[in-house]
Amino acid sequence: MLKASLFLALPILLNNLFMTITDRLFSVAPMMNCTDRHDRYFLRLISPHTLLYTEMLTTGALMRGCYERFLAFDPLEHPVALQLGGCEPESLAYCAKLGETFGYDEINLNVGCPSDRVKSGRFGACLMRDPLLVADCVKAMTEAVLIPVTIKCRIGVDNLDSYEALTTFIDCIQRAGCSVFIIHARKAWLNGLSPKQNRDVPPLRYDVVRKVKQDFPHLTIIINGGIKNLMDIDTHLKWVDGVMIGREAYSNPYFLSEIEKKYYSSSQPVLTRHEVIEKLLPYILKQCNNNIKLSHMTRHILGLFQGQKGARIWRRYLSEKAHREDATIHIINEALQHV
Repeated sequence: MLKASLFLALPILLNNLFMTITDRLFSVAPMMNCTDRHDRYFLRLISPHTLLYTEMLTTGALMRGCYERFLAFDPLEHPVALQLGGCEPESLAYCAKLGETFGYDEINLNVGCPSDRVKSGRFGACLMRDPLLVADCVKAMTEAVLIPVTIKCRIGVDNLDSYEALTTFIDCIQRAGCSVFIIHARKAWLNGLSPKQNRDVPPLRYDVVRKVKQDFPHLTIIINGGIKNLMDIDTHLKWVDGVMIGREAYSNPYFLSEIEKKYYSSSQPVLTRHEVIEKLLPYILKQCNNNIKLSHMTRHILGLFQGQKGARIWRRYLSEKAHREDATIHIINEALQHV
């Protein structure tokens, strides 16, 4: 049962009623220190359809009672999923219910992060070694909420990287009630590689993810890892149900507009880069008035003009001036004059 204090926030939470996710064709990966609520608001302006994910939030952080700080988001962000990190079924069920109450459209369990901090907490990629525990976690979460519970994992971990091990893991988890698997097409090395190296060094094995879809045709399989252009996307969608974009969506966020134009051409017109900023400015002003530093938001928009004339000046101007104590939206307006 949720703590009684949570219900003090219900008037706010009712503004964030979740919606049924019907389109999983495209999503933006949960990225630590990147996909916070400011970034998600910005990305939603570029892409009305893409499913967005929070950064991974640990059960420990949420159970300490900081609900609003970690879980609050703007209704514009829908559809938006909450990614949880943890390994205790009861705690995950409690936090999944928190997420549902706050209005998230999906709860995702992280079984793919390879960082030392995650490993020491016995969650993330190391959980792939214990499919029965993950199944217990998924079962507890699905029984606690009405919204979908999904898994994000790797194709393997350390020397536990056979296809048989991966399919045993997936079969175990699907029996617990999970039907959506987001699979990063690299294995994770928990010893010897940094989190950054784990995003680049282990080779991409897209063929493994494709075979998973062939062997589990009834499951929704989303592929993730190293996807940077429309040609890649076209190829993947011949084999799997959806594509999750990671670092490219952060370093080159306007790439999402290319996806909108190609795959959702009958929907509303895509905003230009300048129109995105015009729509974003009222949000930024509101946040600044609530004592959020300008730099907390401008760091997410540095790549908006990638490949355009003046993009380097745009990045430099924001990087150098947005951190100042008196900085407000005039810094962005001044930077816009260079692009």
